[in-house]
Amino acid sequence: MKTFTLGELATYLGAKVHGDPDYQVTEMASLEKANASQVSFLSNPKYLPYLKDCQAGAVLLKPNQATNFVGNSLLIENPYLGFAKLSHLFDDDKPAKGVIHPSAIIAEDAEIDSSAHIGAFVVIEAGCKVAAGVIIGAHSVLAKGCVVGENTLLHPRVTLYRRVHVGDACIIHSGAVLGCDGYGFAPTGSDWEKIAQLGHLVIADQVEIGANTTIDRGALDNTRIDRDVKIDNLVHIAHNVKIGEHTAITAQVGIAGSTSIGANCMFGGNSGIAGHIQVCDNVQVTGMGMITGSINKPGVYSSGTGLLTNRNWRKSAVRFRQLEELNQKVKSLESQLRQLTEPE
Repeated sequence: MKTFTLGELATYLGAKVHGDPDYQVTEMASLEKANASQVSFLSNPKYLPYLKDCQAGAVLLKPNQATNFVGNSLLIENPYLGFAKLSHLFDDDKPAKGVIHPSAIIAEDAEIDSSAHIGAFVVIEAGCKVAAGVIIGAHSVLAKGCVVGENTLLHPRVTLYRRVHVGDACIIHSGAVLGCDGYGFAPTGSDWEKIAQLGHLVIADQVEIGANTTIDRGALDNTRIDRDVKIDNLVHIAHNVKIGEHTAITAQVGIAGSTSIGANCMFGGNSGIAGHIQVCDNVQVTGMGMITGSINKPGVYSSGTGLLTNRNWRKSAVRFRQLEELNQKVKSLESQLRQLTEPE
């Protein structure tokens, strides 16, 4: 069990201790569940009432909230960011560096840094390069010519197809398949002729990719994921897509081929993005949004309808089908009204 004094945590965060700097904590927990050996945080004002009965050994608070909690606190301008940083201190230790499991199969010409950790039954094919501090989990596969940058973590059962390039300090979760073939077929009239996918997949530094997410290689040009992009579980990104830095994509989003997405964008769960379009920087799409055309102006976009009772939804669905008819009737009534009101 890891143990830290509040003074140590304050130094690590650049925070100020309000209370006993020698008080020790061993874990993190929510405001409602925390006990005297745990540290918690308050970032959303709606949880302020929980402070009254909170049993945490210490709470991360903003400086102007110091008097709201009778116990110890760590005062910091951004408690949520402080929580994010502290979470790494209390996380499980990473596997030992410089260990290659005897069951791993590694090509003779593969370049593996001496500090890398290679788990059980990993396969690393010819021409691969694995940099310093990399951790590759059990049963992962690096096909021919892959490159993995410094301090990148591949959880168990990650598959990199040929010549995928992953940057530094990335995190790839289990079941992710990177660099698979894009969906490319030419009709012959009777069946389909597969198009070989000749491009690569390039993933820049500090990218995180969720479990069971798939990203296709390019057909001719490369698919590219820029720096600090965060991709959730069960996302599909098709061939030749470009995603700008700092963009966040949540679960079950689908992005069709040859689409270019700007920087600092956010896509809610189940969003869909059509192919061969452009999305500019600083666009936010709410959950289940469907983008069928290019977006050239930053802002928040939504589509679909909010949840209704089934009875009201059925009525609305009928009226939706009648919209064109109603539109024509309104135009006709407006024309008749103008004829009645216009002077002769």
